[in-house]
Amino acid sequence: MLNTLKEPQRDALQSGFQEQYVKAFKWMLLARTVEEKIANLWRAGKIAGGVYIGKGQEAVSVAIGTMLRRGDIFAPLIRDQAGRLAFGEPLLDILRTYLGSKTAPAHGRDGNVHRGHPREGTYPMISHLGAMISVVAGGLLARQMKGITGTVGATSIGDGGTSTGAFHEGLNFAAVEKLPLVLVVTNNQYAYSTPNSKQFACHDLVDKAIGYGIEGYNMDGTDLRQCLEVVGHAVERARSGGGPQMVVATCLRLTGHAEHDDASYMDEELFKQPLGRDCINLTESFLLEQNWAVESALTTWRQEAKAEVEAATQQVQREPVCSPADEDWMPLATRRLADFDF
Repeated sequence: MLNTLKEPQRDALQSGFQEQYVKAFKWMLLARTVEEKIANLWRAGKIAGGVYIGKGQEAVSVAIGTMLRRGDIFAPLIRDQAGRLAFGEPLLDILRTYLGSKTAPAHGRDGNVHRGHPREGTYPMISHLGAMISVVAGGLLARQMKGITGTVGATSIGDGGTSTGAFHEGLNFAAVEKLPLVLVVTNNQYAYSTPNSKQFACHDLVDKAIGYGIEGYNMDGTDLRQCLEVVGHAVERARSGGGPQMVVATCLRLTGHAEHDDASYMDEELFKQPLGRDCINLTESFLLEQNWAVESALTTWRQEAKAEVEAATQQVQREPVCSPADEDWMPLATRRLADFDF
């Protein structure tokens, strides 16, 4: 079942929306700022492993984190920094994980994308290729079996991930069990370097919702206003018993797949289309048009985000890093899970 929100439901002047919009923008700005810092640290050789940033996808991501509430489940992926922050991830956790600090959530022992706090509802990523759909579905089913109601589980996936078996199995299971799952598919036009034309044959990815018997929605992934409204509607539908919801956001990642990728394969014409707009710039323009902010306020918010990131970076760089020589490594199965502070 495909759905389209009517214009009255998209009234940007509804009560509380201005405050919500401004708050979401500040999370987007902080996410962009910290990821730029992380990219610079990677180029300077300060970070081991890959660095994947969400430039151009912040509006989609922040909408997920903003519309969820305490007690919900969120399984963020590699471009979900804005959503992580909005859902409550501390800025220090980000930098501590990337820089291998002993005070990081995994104590510096794991890759920078596999961080989270399961007990607080943020599930660490296993893979971005559909694996988290079944994990969130399992978490929701467990809550259902315990009699816990009123919670929602959300995760995101890219256009390429919709071609995997994990996507099919997880979404099919959630649909059959009518679980309150919200799946946000960010169609950024490329599965790494594979364009949509070589990735799927359906007219639109949202058409896949029909095959699973679930509700589907399209939205402009560059427009924060639309992202908040559509994702917000999907979350409330799931929370009220409407079963799984699938949201497809159209946008373009404004960088390579990762910092090691120069994106030379991307069609330059896409950047000239509406989907190639920078959601940060578009959001700033909307704030000014609506008189919800003035230029001086935008400047102040940028400066505050930069100062916060710089302060956190300096603090983490003074902290001890994980050393393999000092670690008591062992398989997880050799200790009871209850002994671990997740």
